[in-house]
Formats: sequence, structure tokens, C-alpha cells
Amino acid sequence: MVSRTPLSQSASFWAQGGLAAALESGDSPEQHAADTIAAGRGLCRPSAVQVLVGEAPSAVRELLERGVAFDLDPDGELALGLEGGHTRRRIVHSGGSQTGAEITSKLAEMVDAEPRIAAREEASATALWSDGERCYGVLTGTEQIAAATTVMATGGAAALWQRSTNPWGAIGAGPVLASAAGANLADLEFCQFHPTALALSGTRYDGLLITEAVRGEGAKLLDSSGQRFTDELAPRDAVTAAILDRMTADGTDSVQLDLRELDPDRFPNVFASLSEAGLDPSSQPVPVAPAAHYMMGGIAVDLDGRSSLPGLFAVGECSCTGLHGANRLASNSLSECFVFGGRTAVAAQGEAPATTRPPLPNWRFESPTEATREALWRLAGPLRHADQLQELRSDPYPLAQAIAHSALERRESRGGHRRTDFPNLDHGLDGVHLVFAPDGRVHQEQWQ
Repeated sequence: MVSRTPLSQSASFWAQGGLAAALESGDSPEQHAADTIAAGRGLCRPSAVQVLVGEAPSAVRELLERGVAFDLDPDGELALGLEGGHTRRRIVHSGGSQTGAEITSKLAEMVDAEPRIAAREEASATALWSDGERCYGVLTGTEQIAAATTVMATGGAAALWQRSTNPWGAIGAGPVLASAAGANLADLEFCQFHPTALALSGTRYDGLLITEAVRGEGAKLLDSSGQRFTDELAPRDAVTAAILDRMTADGTDSVQLDLRELDPDRFPNVFASLSEAGLDPSSQPVPVAPAAHYMMGGIAVDLDGRSSLPGLFAVGECSCTGLHGANRLASNSLSECFVFGGRTAVAAQGEAPATTRPPLPNWRFESPTEATREALWRLAGPLRHADQLQELRSDPYPLAQAIAHSALERRESRGGHRRTDFPNLDHGLDGVHLVFAPDGRVHQEQWQ
């Protein structure tokens, strides 16, 4: 394992959401699938959805068996939360909104205790060892690691946008490395903008995520006159759109999130973070506005994590199975990590090692600049137009260019992709995924 940070400090550590799984007696995988497909706005890959909803309950049970502590109700059963887009209570949390911290800490302990795993912490991958036809391993700043299979689990790219809920490291390094090595990417035009990120411009708290779970327990969104203006539990793209429209109508740069009816003990870190930012959520609403949160697109893979480049697999937010479609259903992402991570681990074991290896590639990864982050927010933020996207195509960061190319090709508004010059949904693009090839060309594919 190669990790730029200590294993317990990955971006997943900060995940406030939980794992979505049909565990309640009145719930079913079929209903979970229906909710996922509805949120995905006509773009979810049906086979990926069926795998996720069918295997998520056993993934939760396995984590319980491994010692992960999930929240329980007074009867000692799993306490199931409700989040936007879900029609049933099916979200398993830990510590209210500290699920990521609990899971990643426990997993890091397991890795540390496993003698067959060699963890290279605080080591950065600089390139994949590839000749464009096959992946032979990975290069770091100090090592050349040959492998029969390489599995990318590098997380998302939402920190490429200047206003983001993500830590700085979520810059899409995995897709950049994979594309440079010869792998296809897909669905790059779809970034989910979380509707309730703290709006405190000019402070280090700007963009602080306020978990959707608070709205599941009764938090309300209010306009400048203190009136509720939308369904807080609609899918995220709908809530984000409603907030953007309300901000425009009110001439403001934020709306208000009212948490006064919530029990602070239910979400201790949310209330503690807001207090640290100088706010008192128990006595007054807090300002929120959308921020980049999750990439639906990434390295194009099949249901076993296999990319278009032999020897290279990907799992988690750096990958694109087509599961999330145009708009991720809340808390499906952690479930995706364990369900597809398990499938990928099994499939990767079946790859035969290469008998020879090519020379090392000359290309090396370079991080994006602050100018790229500003450009992504300004030119490909929650609202987009062809003129702005054309300008973004010249950005020096490869993933910014790829996002611009893909967003230009999708001439419609769907899920996390909203074009002011193409404001309507084009049903001719239902089920159509835009694939970005290593040579920079974009083509359409239908995924079953």
C-alpha cells in the first residue's frame, strides 16, 4: 500500500455520512435500487446498482464482525438514519457524523496488524509503470514497485474546485495518473455540489461540510426572510438547485440552515465545529451555500474494478462504475467502497504477472495550482456555459482540461451538471456515458 498520508488520515476519515444498506424490515434492495436510480437522473448503470444494493447489507455485517462500532438504538439494534433521496431509513452511522473516522481508524489498525501488508505511508505515487498497453506497477518518489495488478484507491477530485468540502488532497490524482498511463476515464462532467457547506467567506471554515443527516433529523433550510423554501430531503442536485435559485432571487451569497430543534448530542462534531467557527447553532440558523463535494466520474471500470488498461484496477471515488449516474444518492459511496472493493480484490488476484517490463515512463505527476482551483469554480462550478468551458480547456492541469471537454460534450442539464445554455434534460442522452480516452477524444457509450 502506498499512501501519501498516514492510513488513518485519508480523506475518508472526514466522511460524515454513513453506509446505505437495506436493513430495515420494511425496506428492500429493490427499493434501495429505485431510490438510487431516481437520484441518478437516468444515468445509473443498472448492473452496478443491482450489485450495490444486493451486497451492501453483507458489507455492513462484515464491518460489524470486524469490530467497527456503529450507532445502536435503545433496543440494541442498528440505528438507521434518513438522508436526502432515500424513502426509507437505511443509513448506518457511527458517532452520529463520525463514520469515516471510526471506519478508517479501525481499518488502519487492521492493516498495521497484518504482516503480509507492506504500507508505504507518506509516500506519493508519481506515475504508473506503463507502456500504454499494460500497467506493470507504480512509481513513487523513491521506489519502483512492480506488480501483477495495481489497484487505485486515491479518492476524489472535489478539492479541484476552490469552494469545496474536501481536504486539499482530493485533487483527482488517480484519474490523472491512470489517463497518462493509457486508461479511459468517464462521467467527468458530473461533480456533485453539496447543498449545505458552511458559508463564511475569507475564513478557514468556509466550505465546512454540514452533513445531510441533520436534515434527515429535522434541520430546515430558510431564505432571507426566515421562510422554508424547499424539500430538504430531495436528492442533492435538487436541493442545490433550489438554493442557487433562492440566492439569486434574494440577492444573497447564502441561505440559512436551522438546526435549533436538533439535539447537539446527536451530532457532536457538527455542533462543535460550528461553535469553533464562532457560531451558535442552538440559538440561530447558520449560513450555508453549495460547494464541490463528490465526483461521480473517474477511471472507467467494470463491476470488478477492472479498467481499460490491463493490470490496472480502481475502486472508490477515483473510479467510475456508473453506479451514481448523474447524481450520487447520499451515503451510497462508502457502501460502494466495500462492495466493489471486495469484488476488485478477488478479481485482481486472477491477473498473471508480466514476464517482462518496459522502460520507466518519463512523465511524472504535478499537482494543480491555486489558479486551477479558482478556474474550476469560476468556469465549471454549479452553473456552466460553453464560453466558460472553452476557456477551461486551456488549463495546465490535465483533469481540468478533461472535465471541460466532457462538460462541453454534454449539451444538457442533468444531475450535478447544469448548463445555462442548455437548461433542459435531453432524454436522447439517457443512459449515455461520455468516455474520455487517453488521446483526449470523447466518445459515447451505453453501459448495461
